[in-house]
Amino acid sequence: MAQRIVDLLVGPESDGFRLDAFLATGEGMPSRSACSKLVEQGLVTINDTPATSKSEKVLLGDRVRATVDDPEPLVPEGGPSPNPYIDLDIRYEDEHLIVLSKQPGLVCHPSPGHVDDTLANALVAHCGLAHLGTLQGEDRPGIVHRLDMDTSGLMLAAKDDSTQKALQDLIRLRTLDRRYVTLVWGYVAADSGTIDTGIARSTRDRIRMAVSDEPDAREAITTFRVLERFEAARRDEGYTLLECHLYTGRTHQIRVHMRHINHQVIGDPLYGRGDLAQNLGLTRQFLHSWSVSFAHPVSGETVELRDTLPNDLAAVLESLEGRSMGRTEAGEGICPILLGRA
Repeated sequence: MAQRIVDLLVGPESDGFRLDAFLATGEGMPSRSACSKLVEQGLVTINDTPATSKSEKVLLGDRVRATVDDPEPLVPEGGPSPNPYIDLDIRYEDEHLIVLSKQPGLVCHPSPGHVDDTLANALVAHCGLAHLGTLQGEDRPGIVHRLDMDTSGLMLAAKDDSTQKALQDLIRLRTLDRRYVTLVWGYVAADSGTIDTGIARSTRDRIRMAVSDEPDAREAITTFRVLERFEAARRDEGYTLLECHLYTGRTHQIRVHMRHINHQVIGDPLYGRGDLAQNLGLTRQFLHSWSVSFAHPVSGETVELRDTLPNDLAAVLESLEGRSMGRTEAGEGICPILLGRA
């Protein structure tokens, strides 16, 4: 296995960090636990002196060097292997693109621990690698945008490079309309609102993203409107069902923004609260891509699709029906569709 040297300089934002936490924030560095092992193996120096403890504090101006193993490529040359055993719930398909409803638990493209069990593998089995756009790399055939592993619902795939580019351009121009529904903690007082922040990778935990004003933070805009509110009970603060409209597509955007306004997504294992009862029994985030609308990049026709909630999320809403404080005007139109009652 090949090795590479990574040189890092401690800046003001990292002054006083634990060594393992600081290493994990570096470009191209592995997880925090893997960084701890690098220290234990004697593969890390601070100002040319071998580091002896993962909990050692780094200081402003320190020069940290790590010797890191380069892992074997996740995907062999020629792209992901086809996996015909993964179900594809296709809602629209023509010679240029696919709109499908992704099930929770499915990773979009190969990553550590998921080499041949991803949406990309299923798309290769369905279309063949030669009939998928590869502008994002041969390891991500067809992928236009991603959903987190445990987020369900509608997403797009492209069958050729020109369609893939055209759809990504629609996202950049903010004309591909993507709407999600989420159940969050507490009573959201305003019927609608806009969250406009920067988002960057957390400096304390590289798995997380965070609202940030740093120069490298990327603009993230989410608008929301309330669909239904549910009153508080003895063990919780109540809940609010929201529709969120994405104008940008940052990693974990809705989840980070909901945490930022102190209305965490129910069931979110990364940004939410850990109490299973207060999470209404959910072990994955209540987040579903329920609506997409866009101009077809070839025909120009409007493609508009809606998706009902999967069974686990629908069951949560049904369990709260007796606590409903009423639906908003938007909720009166959307909730019956979500629950398959329209």
